[in-house]
Amino acid sequence: MALILGHQGFWTLDLRVSPATLIPRADSETVITAVLKETQRSPNRILDLGTGTGCLLLALLSEYRAAYGIGVDHVPAAVALARQNALGNGLADRASFIAGNWTDPLQGSFDVVVSNPPYIPAADIERLMPEVAKHEPRSALDGGQDGYDAYRAILVRIGDVLATDGLAVLELGAGQAPVVAAMAADAGFASQLHQDLAGVDRAIVLRVGVC
Repeated sequence: MALILGHQGFWTLDLRVSPATLIPRADSETVITAVLKETQRSPNRILDLGTGTGCLLLALLSEYRAAYGIGVDHVPAAVALARQNALGNGLADRASFIAGNWTDPLQGSFDVVVSNPPYIPAADIERLMPEVAKHEPRSALDGGQDGYDAYRAILVRIGDVLATDGLAVLELGAGQAPVVAAMAADAGFASQLHQDLAGVDRAIVLRVGVC
């Protein structure tokens, strides 16, 4: 329906959507509420990895009015769409979008890093609801053979761009929290879980040190 209408509501925003990106979902708002609850000071620099429509970054910029953000996506059409959404929501002066592979094009540090990575095991994609399996981009869904490829890639990279006292918040698929928490611990991060409205562990907050 969102693709037919051409737009989707997320947080307080109205976002354009296209077949190049995942349709924003209410579950992903758990990432936003986790950041708002766990940040001890207003962030100045925010990074969104796999930005898609830009929904996570733009929602955070709408809350943190002094912050500047960068969204990265490997799909150029998604980057173009995110730029349109920044403009349409009056946030273009505080948001930049880059086509690239995770943190590869970046330098400097960020106070907050967020991501809704692809986390569906490859073999499970065809068994998803038809409106997802047939109409949403596989690259935004496919988490590799076990569903954790993107988490592995992100966890080995974010330490290079996360400020010492910063935090990262990653969206989780249902049932993935124990594995991602263990992976995060191996990478040197302490973690804390946040549940969505259905009581599912939907976001993991990562910090260097003790949460």
